[in-house]
Order: sequence, then structure tokens, then C-alpha cells
Amino acid sequence: MKARVIVTLKSGILDPQGKAIEGALKTLDVFGIDSVRQGKVFEIELAEEDRAKAEAVAKQACEKLLANLVIENYRIEFPE
Repeated sequence: MKARVIVTLKSGILDPQGKAIEGALKTLDVFGIDSVRQGKVFEIELAEEDRAKAEAVAKQACEKLLANLVIENYRIEFPE
């Protein structure tokens, strides 16, 4: 089973990389973007076929390694 984990900074956490991307877009004459926040996406192949068990494994991976729970949020998706 495949899972996608999206990790983003919590609101209120400064995002210097997002600000740098925002500035770079302006220097490339890309206008109309108010702000940019960067994040991470993980594509995971899980051995579990049971969705509830697969979600539990993905959650464990997020909480132990993939996301810094102090400053980041995560979301787990199971694309078709």
C-alpha cells in the first residue's frame, strides 16, 4: 500500500526558505504570489495491506522521524 506524507511548518513558525523562494520568484518576474511556505513530501510503500494498520505504521514513522512535532504538522494520504 502506498502512502503520501505531507509535512508542513506550523503556523507562526518562521520559514526562511519559503521567504527565499518568494523573493526568488519575484526576481524571476513571477508576480501575484502573496507568500510561500515550504514543506516536505514523502512517498512511502508500506508492507501492510490493511488500511488502519498501514496508517498506524505511517503515523509512527511521522512521529518518530519524518516530522518534528514541535514545529511541524503532518498529514497522511492514501492515493488510489
